[in-house]
Amino acid sequence: MEFDRTGIILYTLEYKNCVEFYENILGLKKMFESENLTCFEFGQVYLMVELDDEYDGQKTGTERTKMCLRMNVPNVKMLSDKLTSNNIEVDYQEHSWGIIAKFRDPDGNYYN
Repeated sequence: MEFDRTGIILYTLEYKNCVEFYENILGLKKMFESENLTCFEFGQVYLMVELDDEYDGQKTGTERTKMCLRMNVPNVKMLSDKLTSNNIEVDYQEHSWGIIAKFRDPDGNYYN
């Protein structure tokens, strides 16, 4: 599989504190930011810190999805179709800012 770039997404309830931690304490260089998302250089990948806007207040810390491995690929639809044809549940979404396909590996690890 060909990757354009890979990254790690951290979903956090403490967005501002986490951004401050990664920028000011760990000294990571900021690539870009928006209101609820900040992306840092992180070696050969990127670290995206994102406000967890899907948290419903019901899940405990161990039940909440806190991290996602990101794979930027040239053709998201092709990857989504391949996963679906292998009986993997995919949440395929087209947005004005881009296309994503959310899925989990056999152990439940989250990919986007």
